[in-house]
Amino acid sequence: MVVTQLYRYPVKSMLGEPLERCRVVDERGLAGDRAYALIDVETGTVASAKVPRLWGGLLGFSARCAQEPDGAGPPPVEITFPDGSVHHSGDADIDAALSTAIGRAVRLTAIPPEGAAFEEVWPEIDGLAPEAVVAGTRVRTEVTGEAVSRFDLAALAPHPAFFDLAVLHLLTTATLRRLRELAPAATFDARRYRPNLVVDTGDTGFVENGWQGRTLVFGSGPDAGPDVGPNITVSMPTMRCVMTTLAQDDLPRDPDTLRTIARHNRVDIPGLGTWACAGAYADVSAGGEIAVGDRFEVTDGR
Repeated sequence: MVVTQLYRYPVKSMLGEPLERCRVVDERGLAGDRAYALIDVETGTVASAKVPRLWGGLLGFSARCAQEPDGAGPPPVEITFPDGSVHHSGDADIDAALSTAIGRAVRLTAIPPEGAAFEEVWPEIDGLAPEAVVAGTRVRTEVTGEAVSRFDLAALAPHPAFFDLAVLHLLTTATLRRLRELAPAATFDARRYRPNLVVDTGDTGFVENGWQGRTLVFGSGPDAGPDVGPNITVSMPTMRCVMTTLAQDDLPRDPDTLRTIARHNRVDIPGLGTWACAGAYADVSAGGEIAVGDRFEVTDGR
């Protein structure tokens, strides 16, 4: 079993950067991942493309760390705007430039505000989430008639952060292969799901569903090198949302990618109900360095 792709997303909901190696993976995740976010000046909400009418345009921006993060603090970030212009997180006018490009007043920050929360639209796709959860978290209705929920950020992260839930998200090539079998005309691409790690187990099927509570030990196995990588413990399957259907980079808008997951991989998450899932959330139980090509084993303990 091997790591095939690594990704870091320095600014929440913007396109990120593919990596060959990340030298710091610790309890905060991949160093530099979700280091920044935009705050809606009017509402105080953290901007998320999970509300496409307001924030889907963020997927037209891309962000990369201007220097390799050391985990000690937020790195300087280079942001490429949709018009191709390049700006930096430290620019005196960065908030004004972002606000003008987005058409809404925002500020870029590396410090999650107290009570940080994001909103999420529920598209008209059956089986995405438990009805009780949607009803219990609903705060308003979009102009499309779709419900909008509000959630606290980083509920499974050990520190205040800009993650939706946990510090790491992984996806297997097995899941992507199975989804392509189920809906050959849809555009299943790992980039839609914004994983930190894409790993190949040699299987086909939703193998991550069985990894809850198990630990992926990187730098282990018969073909491993001399350096032991991190241990990553899976907490739960990843619930999928409207953001996966949006046009981004060279990928078209494609609601069938989410409909397929909702039809074929609804998973019961203890205490949370049944959700449409693909991939898995995880935390880092032992730190280390990770690279594309690293081998790993799935074990039963931390």
